[in-house]
Amino acid sequence: MSIIIDVKDLVKTFNVGSEPIEVLKGLSLQVKKGEFIAIMGPSGSGKSTLLNILASIEDVTTGHLLIDDKDISRANLVEMRRYKTSIIYQDFNLLPYLSAIENVLFPMMLCGVKENDARKKALALLERVHMSHRVNHTPDDLSGGEKQRVAVARSLANDPRILLADEPTGDLDSKTGDSIIELFKEIVLDHAVTIIIVTHDIKIAQKTDRILILREGVLHHETDIMELN
Repeated sequence: MSIIIDVKDLVKTFNVGSEPIEVLKGLSLQVKKGEFIAIMGPSGSGKSTLLNILASIEDVTTGHLLIDDKDISRANLVEMRRYKTSIIYQDFNLLPYLSAIENVLFPMMLCGVKENDARKKALALLERVHMSHRVNHTPDDLSGGEKQRVAVARSLANDPRILLADEPTGDLDSKTGDSIIELFKEIVLDHAVTIIIVTHDIKIAQKTDRILILREGVLHHETDIMELN
């Protein structure tokens, strides 16, 4: 299985006033295509910052990051966000005035997909996440789990190679959260997508292939899920 994410000596520094704060401290890791990985660690350890860097939302201060063999420092970040990576947030980030199908249509329309083609694909994706019965409902009419399923469908609209999720089950009850993780596992198998989630929930993390531990911006160790059972 080939490498889709290759991080070497990654440092991320933010300036707080006149003082630089190093959030990620020389982090290195490799992720294979089709892996389902959880990132864990205490608040402030750099998990979300790492996810944002992988999503091409934050840049790298120093170090090297290759995504699908592209050097992020030289890549078109807008193109990376549209076609290589996609991110799901804990609070779903659905557009409140659009229906479920319109939320899924939106990223395809931004990329110039014809409306008829985009609508067919959006319907297929909503069916894939078991939301075909709610296509015309706006987010206010959906439960938390339903919103997250729409967010998953939207994240797949432009066929990303990598799907990133920041606490995707944090606002969901345990049964609904488990169903979202099972959906992620199906997506890995059916679409050959690499998925990385940030979570505080060890039970959720144990459902993935591999767990990465971050503490104070340092990757202390990696552990196979079997070691935590």
